[in-house]
Formats: sequence, C-alpha cells, structure tokens
Amino acid sequence: MANQVVTANRLDDGLAVFYASDGQWYNDISKAEIVENGDESEKLLERASDDANQLIVVGPYLIDVEQEGTQPVPVRYREMIRTKGPSVRPDLGYQAK
Repeated sequence: MANQVVTANRLDDGLAVFYASDGQWYNDISKAEIVENGDESEKLLERASDDANQLIVVGPYLIDVEQEGTQPVPVRYREMIRTKGPSVRPDLGYQAK
C-alpha cells in the first residue's frame, strides 16, 4: 500500500502546508505525519479536517508519497510543485527568504 500525508492551504497566507503528528501544520513536508493508505489515512484526514472547520486551513486532502531516505516525496508532479512554493519568480516567493 502507498504511504500518504495530508496537505491543505493555510487560510491566513495561502501556503501549501502538511499535517504533522503534533496536530500542527507545516510548510515543510518532512514534518508531515506519514500513514499507510486505508483506515489510517482516513483517520488522519478526519483529524486534519477539524482545522478546516476552525478556519485554519482550507481544502485538506490526502496525497501519495514515497520515502526517499527519511524524506517523503510526493508521487504526483502537482504535489511536488506545491512542496517547493511558487514556480514563477522564486526570488519573490516565501522560499526566497
């Protein structure tokens, strides 16, 4: 079975964020809680969705990841882009700081 993490966009700044085991959202995917696809992933999504109800994040959903060492790496290209930040003028995005 594939491993999965939960991602969403933080409501106050729009950044792509990932749900961690401490219940916080981080823009660093390496801090994301990784679970196996199935019951565990549905429970994780349910916990993360509570923050959407509290207007902390918007649109939480599960993505498939592969492990490269200790780093989870998204399987789909779209999600790879989201982990790196804006793809146009990276010198102006949050990753330039």
